[in-house]
Amino acid sequence: MCTDGHARDPWLPDRLLKTERDLLMPLLRRTPEAAYELRTACPGWTARQVLAHCAAALVRIVEGRLEEGVFLPEANASDVAEREDWPLGRILDELERGLTEAGPVIAGHEDGRLDAVALGEWVHAGDVREAFGEPGAYCGAALDLALPLLAVTSRKRETPRLVGVLADRAGEVDLGNAVEGRPPARFHGDAATLIRIYSGRPLVRTRYELTGATEQELLIYR
Repeated sequence: MCTDGHARDPWLPDRLLKTERDLLMPLLRRTPEAAYELRTACPGWTARQVLAHCAAALVRIVEGRLEEGVFLPEANASDVAEREDWPLGRILDELERGLTEAGPVIAGHEDGRLDAVALGEWVHAGDVREAFGEPGAYCGAALDLALPLLAVTSRKRETPRLVGVLADRAGEVDLGNAVEGRPPARFHGDAATLIRIYSGRPLVRTRYELTGATEQELLIYR
């Protein structure tokens, strides 16, 4: 698959969120509550806290509560703390509502500034899957929606151009922006590892080749 991230598809985030809802919520509903205290790749956050953050971010979008600094670390921590005493079921209900209702609101923002939130929700779902020991943490059935959204986000976040050859996908992915006088970086590896690099997730036990750019240059969440 070759992804073309130059033209924004406003409904791509909605499709990703609803696909992830249908994949993730059954897993979350059947997982024992004790597992939610497991630590994730997000420093200091348990699976429960990651999901509380995801739910809060999406419902803020749904309700239009997008004041300045809303997605900065301090605001995220405040949203998580607000939900510390909530029953787990309430957090999961809020998350399911957000995954269902946020997409059309994101589509309505013509500047695309909220598209990266949808991608971040999918990455956080991977964080939780990894904490639970589930296979395919940053891969799975929604990957074919996440990769085009990564292409859009990598350009909007002004990462340098990279051409990726994925071991588990046909064709190439074209990410980031061309830099005058600088040839595109090259990546050889699997799709999940590419996602880990761009989202700043741990690369332990991965195997890949990256030339022409550093991992730090490719981060879309800083």
